[in-house]
Amino acid sequence: MTTVRPYRPDDRAALYDICVRTAHEGGDSRHIYPDLDLMPSIFAAPYVFLEPDLAFVLDDGGRAAGYVIGTADTVAFARAFRDRWLPRVRERFPELDGPPSSPSEVMIDLLHRPERMVLPELAAYPAHLHIDLLPSHQRRGGGRALMHALLDALHGKGVPAVHLGMVSTNTAARAFYDRLGFHEIPVPDPGPLTYLGRRTDRTAPPTAAA
Repeated sequence: MTTVRPYRPDDRAALYDICVRTAHEGGDSRHIYPDLDLMPSIFAAPYVFLEPDLAFVLDDGGRAAGYVIGTADTVAFARAFRDRWLPRVRERFPELDGPPSSPSEVMIDLLHRPERMVLPELAAYPAHLHIDLLPSHQRRGGGRALMHALLDALHGKGVPAVHLGMVSTNTAARAFYDRLGFHEIPVPDPGPLTYLGRRTDRTAPPTAAA
């Protein structure tokens, strides 16, 4: 039986594994990013380091099979990412000397530009999140339970709304977010991403944040 519980430090290895196995449009990314620490160092580890109280896992017999992580304040998170997280990984993933020339270098470039997370169109949705589940645990209700845990935690902190960025070609993920009441947020030149948002109050109608 799976349950949702707060993240613990001993979940770190599972967190990294889930991130790697879902980082390519929801599927395994190991054939694209050979350094298995790269994607977690951008999209998973900084969240549990900087805001562990907003990290929850789907526990299946003592091991995490999915997670949701987030921040209550994207602007403050981007600053903390630069000031407190980058120094921990800069030696492993040094800043590029020129334009990126491989998929891994594209991601290393993102790692060193945390300010990319701050967009004026998302100001009404100050929180943001990432959610990932192993394929074996998808479409079984765990994703919804994880999302509800984070929404409730954000709402308890007085955060009105949350956003996320998803790869636009990941149609299965989009269907999941639509079912949870997320709506599209128009962002000029979003690249490969679609931005979605919703209120953190689960009792409120799923309308755009004011």
